[in-house]
Amino acid sequence: MSGAPNLRRAPRRVVAPDAVVDVDRLSPELPFPAVMRPNVAGVELTEWARLSSEAVEAQVREHGGVLLRGFDVPTVEAFHDFVAAVYPALAEYNDQTTPRTSVGEQVYTSTEYPANQVIDQHSEMSYAREAPGRIVFYSVIPAQEGGETPLADNRAVLRRLPDDIRDAFVEKGVMYIRNYRDELGLPWQTAFQTDDRDEVEERFRREDMDFEWTADGGLRLRHVGPAVISHPGTGETVWFNQADMFHTSSLPPEVREALLSNFAEEDAPNHACFGDGSPIPEQWLGEVHRAYDEAKVMFPWERSDILVLDNPLVTHGRMPFQGERKVLVAMAEPFRVADFELARVAATRSAD
Repeated sequence: MSGAPNLRRAPRRVVAPDAVVDVDRLSPELPFPAVMRPNVAGVELTEWARLSSEAVEAQVREHGGVLLRGFDVPTVEAFHDFVAAVYPALAEYNDQTTPRTSVGEQVYTSTEYPANQVIDQHSEMSYAREAPGRIVFYSVIPAQEGGETPLADNRAVLRRLPDDIRDAFVEKGVMYIRNYRDELGLPWQTAFQTDDRDEVEERFRREDMDFEWTADGGLRLRHVGPAVISHPGTGETVWFNQADMFHTSSLPPEVREALLSNFAEEDAPNHACFGDGSPIPEQWLGEVHRAYDEAKVMFPWERSDILVLDNPLVTHGRMPFQGERKVLVAMAEPFRVADFELARVAATRSAD
């Protein structure tokens, strides 16, 4: 497609407006992200970002992501100010499904799962009605061992799926089922950042989400979203959902067994099926994981790294790690997912 970003094109050397930053690639083996490094000492990050926001965004559009390495990022506030300088439309993390902590203005911890767990590939909030167009990571403390953030091109993931699986997801979409209880998973007050029932009910009606308050004081939500969308910037067809992460098969076997011995799948904290309510074959979700694995690239974090990603185009995950690890996240440029849902025939032709 003319004008579309090409993750496999070698980054060019680009001179920022103040001529103090070079653009290169991390290594010959990694097709993306591009990497921007200061070539002189003492570059003030926020001021440089104000002057060079178009240069940063140009790398994201062309390569799907850019790693800023070698800059001084002394505080959370400095990270926030960098993001705000490049992307003034920062986004709140409201409609969350995993534990996070706010550490500053629109800055959050990355998902707080135990260090020995893998976090599967996903585009941030691809289950939600509104998702960020950009997601930005800040490596405060890199892990002693492991803890990489794998990346995968959602176009490549879609191409790697068998035709029958791809077509079923495109045609049916994904139904996301969530249950909020005090004793299991996140409370709804945390997920939606309010304890006002009227407020969340109005939101659910506005966003066309089915909801019910259960007899035990919990909340059940159901809504259908697309599995594949047209990229908001380029129009390319991209895989964009979290069916595999919501499905109970994503849980460790012993956890899933214990959970389903007490609850039906539709009563689990998270579950997914096709949009028409039919089950998604677990072997098909295995094919999704295979496609992610084949498309995956990763690199070790260094202290003060900042990684800017095109969220609809590139997924991220997390590898297990040892030692302390602290990576923060900010999101920006939100878009309404339904505005970019594709008809089945158009999506199938574009993926071929």
